[in-house]
Amino acid sequence: MKYLLCIGSNTEAEKNMKLAMEELTRHFPGIRFSSEQMSEPMGTLRPDWFLNRAAKFESDQSYEQVRAITKEIEHLAGRTPDEKYQEIIKLDVDILQAGDQRFKLHDWEQPYVKRLLRQLEMRFVGIIPARYASTRFPAKPLAMLGGKPVIQRVYEQVAGVLDDAYVATDDERIEQAVKAFGGKVVMTSVHHKSGTDRCFEAFNKVGGNFDVVVNIQGDEPFIQPSQLEAVKACFLDERTQIATLGMPLPADMGYEALENVNMVKMVVSKDMKALYFSRSVIPFQRNCEKTDWLSHHIYYRHIGLYAYQAEVLREITSLPQSSLELAESLEQLRWLENGYTIKVGLTNVETIGIDTPEDLQRAEEFLKQHQH
Repeated sequence: MKYLLCIGSNTEAEKNMKLAMEELTRHFPGIRFSSEQMSEPMGTLRPDWFLNRAAKFESDQSYEQVRAITKEIEHLAGRTPDEKYQEIIKLDVDILQAGDQRFKLHDWEQPYVKRLLRQLEMRFVGIIPARYASTRFPAKPLAMLGGKPVIQRVYEQVAGVLDDAYVATDDERIEQAVKAFGGKVVMTSVHHKSGTDRCFEAFNKVGGNFDVVVNIQGDEPFIQPSQLEAVKACFLDERTQIATLGMPLPADMGYEALENVNMVKMVVSKDMKALYFSRSVIPFQRNCEKTDWLSHHIYYRHIGLYAYQAEVLREITSLPQSSLELAESLEQLRWLENGYTIKVGLTNVETIGIDTPEDLQRAEEFLKQHQH
């Protein structure tokens, strides 16, 4: 029988949501969760917003059995019978549907619930483009990092978060390496000019009923589940065509580091849509000394992780290179110049991309420091 749940918390929300997901996964293997969604308080005078997720799974257990499990999980979070009257909701796990029967009909009409359920039905596939012939670091995907090839570390970080994941490569050595560690791999043309083009070819070969294609760089072995979730969450908005990630830069970073042309900066609108990407420092602050720029404005570093609606990916790969793209050598400017919108999710997680052998050494040190 198919079950749909809605999970909410307005007290110690992150901790209680984590507990709920762990316990539900233990009881119902194969359960699928939506991204997080904040909602305003309803039916309560407390100003605290709710953190929400939806979940779906199939089980042979009866409605009464599943409901008993959800109540047990609520009690594990410390919920008491009088909690609702105090408007302190440590954890609320509601069954919205069991088989063909729907419950909590008022909740079904809430916009945030509709967004959660819509995203829950979406299927995300990860494509990891990986080339052997890198100019600065040949055979980079096969370089060993902590006893595993770099491409394996990327794949393992992605595979558990998305519905499916594939490495897309043009080299048989990479293909064999991926198969050796049990990963999925697709062979693609050697003539692609960008990772996006390789991603599209691989997506066509993979097939399957996927709604969103996530393009993960093959040299990002420390990509985090939270970063993938942030990009997935952009598609709670049904208008999202393309999504990417940004990181707010610390005010004490220093202008010299901000000037680095290898760090792509971006400016965003109030609703977190990308306005422009540049290797230059943007925006320019006319009435302020450069040494004070970071303390007077939030600058965003672009993290090169993209997700596309499947149809949009097909469209953008047919576009010719644009003047802005050629000027900055940034492919995403082609999409902006042609009128596509790019939704930006935020992350505060620092990762290390590997472009050179020196980066690999830094990654080894980073791995040693963060291994548990």
